[in-house]
Amino acid sequence: MNRNCLAAFVALGKVIALKPDHYQAYNALGYSLADRKIRLDEARELILKAVQLAPRDPFIQDSLGWLEYRVGNSAEAIRILEAAFKTRPDAEIAAHLGEVYWQSGQQDKAGTIWREGLMLKSDNETLLDTLKQFKFKP
Repeated sequence: MNRNCLAAFVALGKVIALKPDHYQAYNALGYSLADRKIRLDEARELILKAVQLAPRDPFIQDSLGWLEYRVGNSAEAIRILEAAFKTRPDAEIAAHLGEVYWQSGQQDKAGTIWREGLMLKSDNETLLDTLKQFKFKP
């Protein structure tokens, strides 16, 4: 883990300590851990705390879906990510949902959701990185 990443983790931990109802900090830290596939039990606790504080936030649902994917629960990840995208169509959620579709053998669905994501925000870094990773040409 690089120095900047460690500093961000420490800063988010301080925010949580100072403002224990700051659901975005729980979500950001939990997502960051899940995205890096580290301390996944802690990531789950943090994201579930964010869900408890803001149960209808689609970006927190995205984090929960991404965590489920990272721990190998693709069917649950798809269920959660589809609901998040339906609530809030967003390029980053599309990137995550498309990756889970792709890795689950549903390349046509992945392509469809990635194209939708591009229509929403064609310069989203997460989406563009995902398309490059899978060598997907829209």
